[in-house]
Amino acid sequence: MSEQVERDSMEFDVVIVGAGPSGLSAACRLMQQANAAEQELTVCVVEKGSEVGAHILSGAVFEPRALAELFPDWEERGAPLTTPAIRDELYLLKDAEKAQKLPNALVPKSMHNTGGQNHGGESARYVISAGNLCRWLAEQAEGLGVEVFPGFAAQEVLHDEDGTVRGILIGDMGVAADGTPKDSYTPGMELRAKYTLFAEGARGHLGKSLISRFKLDEGKDPQHYGIGLKELWDIPAEQHEPGLVLHGSGWPLAKDTHGGWFLYHAENQQVVVGLIMDLSYQNPWLSPFDEFQRMKHHPVLKQHLENGKRVAYGARAITKGGFNCLPRMTFPGGLLIGCDAGTLNFAKIKGLHTAMKSGLVAAEAVFEAIAGGDEGGQELTAFTEKWEQSWAYAELKESASFGPAIHKYGTVGGGAYNFVDQLLGGKLPKVHDTTPDHATLKPADEFEKIVYPKPDGKLSFDKLSSVFLSNTNHEEDQPCHLKLEDPALPIRENLPKYAEPAQRYCPAGVYEVIEGDDGKPQFQINFQNCVHCKTCDIKDPAQNINWVAPEGGGGPNYPNM
Repeated sequence: MSEQVERDSMEFDVVIVGAGPSGLSAACRLMQQANAAEQELTVCVVEKGSEVGAHILSGAVFEPRALAELFPDWEERGAPLTTPAIRDELYLLKDAEKAQKLPNALVPKSMHNTGGQNHGGESARYVISAGNLCRWLAEQAEGLGVEVFPGFAAQEVLHDEDGTVRGILIGDMGVAADGTPKDSYTPGMELRAKYTLFAEGARGHLGKSLISRFKLDEGKDPQHYGIGLKELWDIPAEQHEPGLVLHGSGWPLAKDTHGGWFLYHAENQQVVVGLIMDLSYQNPWLSPFDEFQRMKHHPVLKQHLENGKRVAYGARAITKGGFNCLPRMTFPGGLLIGCDAGTLNFAKIKGLHTAMKSGLVAAEAVFEAIAGGDEGGQELTAFTEKWEQSWAYAELKESASFGPAIHKYGTVGGGAYNFVDQLLGGKLPKVHDTTPDHATLKPADEFEKIVYPKPDGKLSFDKLSSVFLSNTNHEEDQPCHLKLEDPALPIRENLPKYAEPAQRYCPAGVYEVIEGDDGKPQFQINFQNCVHCKTCDIKDPAQNINWVAPEGGGGPNYPNM
């Protein structure tokens, strides 16, 4: 349809796709520089969520290093950092009942979150809501003169004939499932810019296309991902210890399945609990959602949650490959920043601070170019120089082997490797993982089918009641945003070989194999349930599923996640 309609167009100096920590940090720094130089600059941020923060989900224990660079007076400005991390605990769950608490001396330095000044002179960390941080950053951005447009999904990248990026196309609104315009049809606008920053978060669909088009990952290890599942609980006051930070690994995950859990005591008598599971797992019978539900019954976690009430649920992919997988972040006319590129430091289980730093560096490179008379469309090699001189890049380089070592040697062996590597200042031989996550699944007949316990409705729950708590909503009469390259492949190939794993790796019940009217199995997509986690786009063994942005405003509406 986009070729058949006339579209309005708006011109900006800079367009930023995604109102997450990297995109909003870039927007704020751009305007700070412009205001200081008394130079007119137009900056626009588009966000596919119904509001800023609606699609933001993270642990999160936050390191405010980049925030302090952006707003040294963040406390006076009322940034939502109110709960400092006060106590760290790290556990290895041995089975459904037993656990071993690791002595502090054996905890890798990158996972220390308490004690005032941390290693490297870093500031204390805080238990925060990443969604609320982004809402606050958006307020600061608008106060500086940035235009923020929530509810608008960037659908396509605009290219010149030579491939140079010139902006984005906002998706049409009011298109029926069959592709025809409804009475409410509104064509999407072209937002054109001298430079476009892509900050969509993990596995952004435009970032994915840019990486492919410009071969940004050439010479790099394939990117690796995890799926992060999170719940927010209200708990009794007598159980609440604001600033308590727990991490762990082990049960219920099998030895060849890597991942870890977190449980943080936040403000307002709330606890956040979650599981991060590597998407490099082999067993197609695995269900990350059900592993998470089972995990909460372990006594180490149960004691913090019982007598409480679950109030929110969500899931999203995490770009966790780190330094070895980091693509080139520049191309003619734009930059790839934050988790769209993969700046998360998995050794710290933190990505907000490095995402923000990538946004700050991007803003400085872009403003320098525009202030010097650049009319746009160049490849900003100055960004690469600035980025490689930053503390964020140094962090990622130092922990380059963290994820690959766990993949190669297992949770315990990899943890030991990383502990020694950090002691030696990163001098052990570098470890690589060159197998893409989608290529690791083995045939279902090589494993026993996993029968998960029935949820008890107190600590564990089913997918549909969980999706309800994510406040997910999509207009039903719109084109499905989960595109199959070959609609017959799930039943023809994935079902007999892998028992169609989409039924289990999806944390929202989007994919089902049902019996058709002819008695034969059919692949059904319940796209209305989609929480935009992107796991299907990553883990499908045939790479047959392509996630694209649905109509703007659709998807989850997370509260303070």
